[in-house]
Amino acid sequence: MKRVVAIGELLIDFLPQEKGCALRDVVRFERRAGGAPANVVTAVSCLGGEGAMISQVGKDAFGEYILEVLRQNGVDTRYVFQTDRAHTGLAFVSLDAGGDREFSFFRNPSADLLLAPEQIEEAMLDNCGTLHFCSVDLADSPMKQATKELIELAKRKQLLISFDPNVRLPLWNAPEACQSAIREFLPYADLVKLSDDELEFVTGCRDDREAAEMLFRLGCRMLLVTKGANGSAVYTKNAHASYGVVAGPVVDTTGAGDSFIGSFLFQLMRDCVRPDTLGHLNEKNLEDYLRFSAGHAALTVAKKGAVMASMNEMIRRNTK
Repeated sequence: MKRVVAIGELLIDFLPQEKGCALRDVVRFERRAGGAPANVVTAVSCLGGEGAMISQVGKDAFGEYILEVLRQNGVDTRYVFQTDRAHTGLAFVSLDAGGDREFSFFRNPSADLLLAPEQIEEAMLDNCGTLHFCSVDLADSPMKQATKELIELAKRKQLLISFDPNVRLPLWNAPEACQSAIREFLPYADLVKLSDDELEFVTGCRDDREAAEMLFRLGCRMLLVTKGANGSAVYTKNAHASYGVVAGPVVDTTGAGDSFIGSFLFQLMRDCVRPDTLGHLNEKNLEDYLRFSAGHAALTVAKKGAVMASMNEMIRRNTK
């Protein structure tokens, strides 16, 4: 089974002890290792696949903690560097009554943004089947150029390129800057994952199918759309499937989308799917993938923080 390798941000999420209040009113926080790309490869590893992370943290206690958590979850961290030029990034989060979030970020810049293209090497993609990235580290920075360098290597190796924009507007000077960076990288992606509230911002289309057709014209081969309580949908040029949600408690939506795409990529690698065979998947294949990922996301939102479910937890849930 080929590895899923992710490049991007690593940070600490400070989650609120109190729920249902604005960030300014939160008194107590709980520390958790975070960063969407890391959550994705953690999901892959927890399910029994191979996940690896490429990033950078500070030479500080928070960076050491993140490395420890990734390793405990089976993620390969040999290419997570440490620097004394900047601190590990921090994100403070509040949760409303429904588990939805408000963020405040401290990263001007953080260590991950200083990962430079000269640190990228071909060996990072050994035994890799998928390269995954997000948009948080695509602002003008050394990390943006490092991401481009790695994507070019992955393209030459004909790896599957997965892009989850994971829009976080508070990190950008203007929404237009975020939108421009995302659209710059869309043509690199074989698979694009969007939430329903990101769809129009990223593609200019309100309808899933219209968005899929637009992305296909750019060279994308698959669009995956998560819709919260309304389930999910997936599109290729030759097939389409949708699925509802798996019922269960919602404690915290942090990491729900990461859990979904991580478990989806795990299935693609398990089944040896390549960029040129994404379009060969039929409706039944796609619906099965959505069902599995909906179940994985349901287990994630039932816990506080982005805690990715293991395969044993998935099996226990399915046998109840």
